[in-house]
Amino acid sequence: MTNKTAYQRVVGARSKDKISTAELIHGLTTDFFECHGDRLEADDHALIGGIGLLNDQPITVVGIQKGNDTDENIDRHFGSPTPQGYRKALRLMKQAEKFGRPILALINTPGAWPDVDSEYHGQGSAVAQCIIQGMQLKVPYISIIVGEGGSGGALALACGDRVFMFEDSIYSILSPEGYASIMWKDSAKVQQAAEELGLTPESLLKDGIINKIIHEYKPGEELSNLRDFLAAEFAELGKLPVDQLIEQRQRRFRNF
Repeated sequence: MTNKTAYQRVVGARSKDKISTAELIHGLTTDFFECHGDRLEADDHALIGGIGLLNDQPITVVGIQKGNDTDENIDRHFGSPTPQGYRKALRLMKQAEKFGRPILALINTPGAWPDVDSEYHGQGSAVAQCIIQGMQLKVPYISIIVGEGGSGGALALACGDRVFMFEDSIYSILSPEGYASIMWKDSAKVQQAAEELGLTPESLLKDGIINKIIHEYKPGEELSNLRDFLAAEFAELGKLPVDQLIEQRQRRFRNF
């Protein structure tokens, strides 16, 4: 891995050149069928979810997608899901549990969408239910932080049996800009804040919060190695009795 500062990781995580969640889904799976809606209110375009084949094994994928231009970013809330998005993710994860499909969650979000409408429509409850139910899913569950992993909006999909991070990704309770503004009333101290937050993959691996750092894949790059790696991880998790799988997942998060 290239030795970078914490703030360089922040910049890399937010880069427009980073491989997107949609590209990862279509590079890792075949015959992907996207599903829509939370069966209550609406379909959130920030959250892509559906069923595909990973090395011929059916899996459910849920992922947060940022836009490629201004209009698309507005439509996808700049990669910040609404309550409808988290409810869609939970619906698909519960469906995966019903049919015995492993779950892959791909995360790239600065956080849950923070507007008033989202609060009125149950943002806090939607995030909480993803965490509560995610801890009890009876199927193998892997989470990958692809770029930004901001606060509860990321944690909602980061409750997997295994949590991995790309090299240029971050995972923290809030942005370094927010931390600098709160702690020092000076957002210009963002680089210092990034260091103090310990948001890099290296720091999080050392603390045991993630399980592995994954090679940084570029757009258009062949994903066969990642595909084989994930298939092997799912196979290993799939050998565990359900009670042990759940207990091991919950014990892992209790350590934090």
